[in-house]
Parts: sequence; C-alpha cells; structure tokens
Amino acid sequence: MLKHQLIHPEINAILARAGHSSQVLIADGNYPASSAIGPKARLVSLNLTPGVPTVRQVLEALLSAIPVESINTMGMPDDDPHKLPTDPPVWDEYRKSLVDAGSGVELTPIDRWEFYDAVASDRHVLTIQTGDQALWANLLITIGVRKSGK
Repeated sequence: MLKHQLIHPEINAILARAGHSSQVLIADGNYPASSAIGPKARLVSLNLTPGVPTVRQVLEALLSAIPVESINTMGMPDDDPHKLPTDPPVWDEYRKSLVDAGSGVELTPIDRWEFYDAVASDRHVLTIQTGDQALWANLLITIGVRKSGK
C-alpha cells in the first residue's frame, strides 16, 4: 500500500523508472498532448470532463510522491491573443501548493517555444493530460534527487 497521495498505477510506474532531471508535463485541457510530446514520453489521459481533474490537483498528488528540482510554466508571449495583463490566477494556486508541500521550489515561467522544446526532449518521460480549462495552466516539472533518509 502506498503512503503518498498518488495512487494511479501507470503514473507511479513511470515515475518509479524516472530519475534525476527527468521531466513530467502536467498539461491543461488545451495543450496538444498527443502531438507535442517527447520521443520517450508516455501520455496518460486523465481528462474526464472539462475542468476535471485540474492541473493543481495532479500537481498536489505528484508533490506527495516525487522530489522537485524545478517547475516551469509556459510564459505568455507579448503577441499572444490570450496574454493576460498579470500572472494567471492559477499560478498563485500552484505557488501555494508548492509552499504547502514544503518544496522550496519557485515557479518559473519560460518562453512558450522553449517550453515546447523542453517537452520535445529526451528528458520528458510523462505527460499527464488534464481537463483543466484555466489559461496558461501547463506545468513542466523537473524531478530532483531523493535525499538520504527521506
């Protein structure tokens, strides 16, 4: 029986094989998950209905199971018609989840096209597709190292 909050068998199996610097994408409902994916990555579709589950719900389950080295959002290009005047509200929710998990990692936006390039890399091992409808909700997590005794 697992002690952490993540109980999805396939996701747990993929994470168990992943190592330091492997990357996991938690994709919102608008992300092209079947075509914008790394060559070695597996796609797990959890998108049950619009809005279910959210990226934040998946993030919180992952935070209970893996160490996080870094976490990136997809930055909003100035010429994007969906660019917001401030950080998307969901980013503050992610920051709260990171603090609540005691992670100490800062949420860092990276350029939209750099985000897609990172997802296309060999380091990308897993995409978890959600039904999240929030704009700019995608997260790219780099797995960290497990510290001695933890």
